Amino acid sequence: MTLPVMEPDLWDDGARTLEAWARAVDEGPFSTLCFGERMAFDNPETLTLLGAVAAWTSRVRIATTVVVPQLHDPVLLAKSLATGDQLCGGRLSVGLGVGGREEDYRVVGADLGTQTMREMAERAEVLKAVWRGELVAGATRRIGPPPLQEGGPELLVGSMGPRTIRHAARWADGLAGVTLDVDPAGVRRLFDLAEKAWAEAGKERPRLTTSFWFALDDGGGSAVDGGARDQVHRHLRHYMSWLPADLVDAMAPTTGFAGTAAQLRETLQRFEDIGCDEIHLIPTGSDVAQVEAVAELLR
Repeated sequence: MTLPVMEPDLWDDGARTLEAWARAVDEGPFSTLCFGERMAFDNPETLTLLGAVAAWTSRVRIATTVVVPQLHDPVLLAKSLATGDQLCGGRLSVGLGVGGREEDYRVVGADLGTQTMREMAERAEVLKAVWRGELVAGATRRIGPPPLQEGGPELLVGSMGPRTIRHAARWADGLAGVTLDVDPAGVRRLFDLAEKAWAEAGKERPRLTTSFWFALDDGGGSAVDGGARDQVHRHLRHYMSWLPADLVDAMAPTTGFAGTAAQLRETLQRFEDIGCDEIHLIPTGSDVAQVEAVAELLR
């Protein structure tokens, strides 16, 4: 389950919504609690949130889906993530991606020329070197703390496309994908490509995860603020505000999942059937009742 970090009303009651979601996910039948990164947006800063979520939870894994390493100094990022891994007791997974928004690069003064898969791979290698205790960037002592997990947290590549998957096989442990149209067959094709790329790199089978937006209703178009499809549409309008509104409107009818709890259960089963290790559900509203509803259908 992903935290509702991109919702416009997230901060209406301070941090209480985030804490309520984190605790509900930790107490529920979920395997991982996720949250992603934006810069030119009103979401919480990812590494600060990691520390809070580590304190609010004790069982569930924590995944950044995804952090853009080119927006950070790589040594400081390695130190921050290792600290997070220590604080959460070794429950951290790190998703890395190049990011799709140039404005996020601009607002932190990052070089747009680094918005490449090659640069992401180079920064992933810096993370691993710091976590192995190697001396980097002229340091005369190892940069700690060491991560609690030996060798550091697993690294998942945020990807929707074949080229990124092939490029990441040498450094990533698996995929942190996303499916816009919630298509198990399409996702399976990417999984096939990943398994082949990892095998050609002489590595074990990759961890295979994907994600999609969701909203629930009772089948009659009734949800907290309207029907589930309308809820997805509102979320996309806010989250994808850098795109033309007419393009978002054209995407909205077929993007993400909108339906009943029973239909969501069937959808999750289809992804399990294609060998998906984990689905990261992305909420389209901030009401914690969504966590409880999904928890109920999983039990």
